[in-house]
Amino acid sequence: MTKPELGGRDLGALLKSMSPRLHPETFVFAMLPKGAGAELASLAPDAVMVFQEAEGTTLIVPQSCVTGRDIPHAFPCRMITLEVHSALDAVGFIAAVAAALSESGISTNPVSGFYHDHLFVPANDADAAVAILQTLSEQTV
Repeated sequence: MTKPELGGRDLGALLKSMSPRLHPETFVFAMLPKGAGAELASLAPDAVMVFQEAEGTTLIVPQSCVTGRDIPHAFPCRMITLEVHSALDAVGFIAAVAAALSESGISTNPVSGFYHDHLFVPANDADAAVAILQTLSEQTV
């Protein structure tokens, strides 16, 4: 097996080339208590994130997966993928992105994958968030 290429660490280069891409679906954060194996098995294939916490399992899933089901969920949001390949130990990238969104009153829940960072922003703020990130990218020297 070949070792995967590591991502970039230069903050200016990351911001300049982040290329935010808005996904069309609306997602929610769902929570399953410990021992909810059948529900977890039914949701996991559609989840873009599964995280085990002491209180239970958090999943980020398309909202349609929980509609009409008795599954606790919150935060209807849209996912923005930052298309630049950032290193997992890149310093300041998510902080700069979150600060730019925060200045406009937009909350974000970031999730980092091996290759990309993904931002979950309130569904109603998604288009504005993308515009802010594009402006940040264009203004970075």
